[in-house]
Amino acid sequence: MKRSASVQRQTAETQVSVTVLLDGIGTQTISTGIPFFNHMLSLFAAHGFFDLTVQASGDIDVDFHHTVEDVGIVLGNSVNKALGDRKGIRRYGYAVTPMDEALAHAVIDLSNRPFLVFNVPSIPAAETGFGVQLAKEFFRAFAVNCGMTLHIRVDYGENEHHVIESVFKAVARALDMATSMDDRITGPLSTKGCI
Repeated sequence: MKRSASVQRQTAETQVSVTVLLDGIGTQTISTGIPFFNHMLSLFAAHGFFDLTVQASGDIDVDFHHTVEDVGIVLGNSVNKALGDRKGIRRYGYAVTPMDEALAHAVIDLSNRPFLVFNVPSIPAAETGFGVQLAKEFFRAFAVNCGMTLHIRVDYGENEHHVIESVFKAVARALDMATSMDDRITGPLSTKGCI
């Protein structure tokens, strides 16, 4: 069964279209109008082995927030839709990922109980205009709309680019683990019988 989905969202502020294939090889076509965000989404696809297409336009002349948040919403909806009834998935995933001096942890439960814990230190903003707070807004929108509990922690890091990149890579790797199918799991991985 092909686990893929396409979702679109149009508001007065943004237009976003996302297609995701969970069992991909990491190919990506990303265009958000925000170069650093494009880079983060590309490496998210590559390190999670998701085939990902993101086309987004928004009022980035105002700021990046609307576009980044709406991409998180649509990506979350796409992954949620691709997971279907969540039968046979491992449900839990985790990863610890370095990027030079930065070290990020990500832990995921695809529980349909959305929650974000984002324990990432504030760091002086990089020249990209894409800071830690913007990353938090993306992951909040992504977690809520995907139906996942997502814990992110950065132990240390000095360069904001490295910190954010280590987070995106860790979340991608954890999500790859959580969405993986396991032949031992015949239904949803829950004693309740549903997720």
